Amino acid sequence: MARFGFQIPNFTYDVPDADLFEHVAGLAGAAESSGFSSVWVMDHFFQLPALGGFDQPMLEGYTLLGALAARTARVELGTLVTGVTYRNPALLAKIVTTLDVISGGRAVCGIGAAWYDVEHDALGFAFPSAGERLDRLEEAVQICRAMFTQGHATFSGRYFSITDARNLPRPVRAEGIPIMIGGSGERRTLRLVAQYADRCNLHGSPETIRHLLDVLQRHCADVDRDPAAIRVTWLGTLMLTSSPIETEEMRAIIGAGAGADLDERFVIGNDSEAAERIGEILEAGVDEVIVNMPFASADAIRRAGALLTGHFA
Repeated sequence: MARFGFQIPNFTYDVPDADLFEHVAGLAGAAESSGFSSVWVMDHFFQLPALGGFDQPMLEGYTLLGALAARTARVELGTLVTGVTYRNPALLAKIVTTLDVISGGRAVCGIGAAWYDVEHDALGFAFPSAGERLDRLEEAVQICRAMFTQGHATFSGRYFSITDARNLPRPVRAEGIPIMIGGSGERRTLRLVAQYADRCNLHGSPETIRHLLDVLQRHCADVDRDPAAIRVTWLGTLMLTSSPIETEEMRAIIGAGAGADLDERFVIGNDSEAAERIGEILEAGVDEVIVNMPFASADAIRRAGALLTGHFA
């Protein structure tokens, strides 16, 4: 059965700062009550340009997830995805394990190579070359896996090391916390997925997804890994309209800014149009569709949840 996740990417709402968390918690609660299986937040400290830029509010992801863990009961919780440059990986493993304990075993460790150079420069995070960031990512996922699954973990790498590291309390699940790698780099990122990840987060049209999964399958064959052991997720923006005419108008507006990314990152349509597009994405080989709906109300989230779970249950 298909699964659906909801990402909260935006914190610009017409509420006072003191009421912001309650509003966000209401959105997460609407997602859970309407059938979404997971709730995600971005791991950024500045808002992205497409959502208003640096002067818009942004909550720190793991603090927020810990609070949402206490307000939800069923949904998985994670970042989509943590930048490897932001935290020492042993500290990250401890943070995600704490989230797992608070949530009763619902944490996912999402991680990627990071990309937002302006944020790094402003806040003093080192931003090495893409190759080095991927090297760091490879070491980081090995450290996280070791700390999730071993009572005493030791790892020595070029950038990160741990020695007889304890991670107490342990993750709730005996098999440890699932690791999701985000990114679609064909040469390095998808190979790291094949080697180390439980989940792979992609974006793109159905045609793009099929191509990327072909690449992933080849990497799995190279490392003797069953690709069926990797859950494939897809992230995009869902914009529900009320009619085909509104769909065309919305596509024209969004397309003026998104350009070629329109069909790679957006699902725009009324209920039947959106369901058809989501169905194509699932048929391309995706196990879980994760959508964001920037600026959406709780009622709009409930509409989306009812549509997705009702259509594909």
